[in-house]
Formats: sequence, structure tokens, C-alpha cells
Amino acid sequence: MVSVPSPTHGTHSVTAVEQPPVPVKLVIAGGFGVGKTTAVGSISEIRPLTTEAAITEVAAGVDDLTHTPGKTTTTVAMDFGCLTIDPTLKLYLFGTPGQDRFGFMWDDVVEGALGGLVIVDTRRLDDCYAAVDYFEHKDIPFAVAVNAFDGEIHHNLDEVRWALDVSDHVPLTVFDARNTGSVRDALLVVLEVALSRAESTTTPSW
Repeated sequence: MVSVPSPTHGTHSVTAVEQPPVPVKLVIAGGFGVGKTTAVGSISEIRPLTTEAAITEVAAGVDDLTHTPGKTTTTVAMDFGCLTIDPTLKLYLFGTPGQDRFGFMWDDVVEGALGGLVIVDTRRLDDCYAAVDYFEHKDIPFAVAVNAFDGEIHHNLDEVRWALDVSDHVPLTVFDARNTGSVRDALLVVLEVALSRAESTTTPSW
């Protein structure tokens, strides 16, 4: 509360206006069934918006359900959630569909994003190549998060980096898409990389 002079009544008190948190858009991407929807649902402070559709017999013949036999739905447009980091910063999370046939939607989902998190299942690394290539091609800062299904990963991070052929400046981490704290830590890695990139492009070179 601050006091300001009044021309007719001496002084009066007004309440300082609090600034809303800065909105930051992050994208969560990866192959089919790697844990994108789970990650958004685990961390979002609101009930997440999902566009889940039942996996039909036709889709089951196209999408590999070998490692996700209990999966009965799939994202066909996007997932959406949000997370307030602190009073100054709020993350808006957009999850992409994982199948190649929905790739035409990626440009719309990713537009305006500060960075991306590519989720990887080490049992099928080839499913995330498209996401890695997309962020590299668009020159969007990203990090790779290996989802530890059943608490384990099938390749260490050095092997994953070699297999994905990602640069040394791209962070790799292991996380659990079901755990709120673990998802938060992975998103903070993306945020750090994205903010570092933003600072480097605005800081004078002299």
C-alpha cells in the first residue's frame, strides 16, 4: 500500500497493481505412446485439455502397440496444460500428436513456442527421430527427456545422444512422466536452454 498526495483531500492510499506472470509457451513432443499426455497431466495445475480418440482396429494395425499393450487412446490434435513457476512466470504446455499422419498439425501447435521437450522411449528410439529433426530444422531450442518406463532405461544417455545424433549443447535427462517433480525438472531444463538462447541473441557481441 502506498500513499499519494490528493489535491483536495490531502493524501489517500492506493494499492499497487501486481503484474501478471509472463506467459511462456513450451511444446512437449515425441513418438507415439512415449508419455506426452501423461507428462502434461502430471504437471498441469488445471485439468488438462486433451484430444484423445480411441485406437481403432485400423489404427492398431498402423501404430506399434508392442511396448504399450494397454494403450487404448491416442492424441489426435494436442494436449494442453499450464504451470505457474513463480509469480513472474507461467508455462503453457502444448503436447503434439505422436503419429506421422498427424504431422501436418505440428506447425500450428509449435508456433510461438520458446522451446521444446522431446520425450524418448529407449525401447524404440527411432520413433522420436521426427521430433528431433523438426526442432533442429526449425531452430527451436529443445532438450531430450528419456522416460524411464518401469523405472529403467535400455540405453544410457551417451548411447541415446549418439543414436539421435544430437549436438552436445542439447541437454539429455532421464525423467518419469508420471511424477510431477520429475516433469517439472525436465521442463526447467528446457526453460534454461531457451532463455539462454534468447539472452545470447539479444546481448551485444562487443
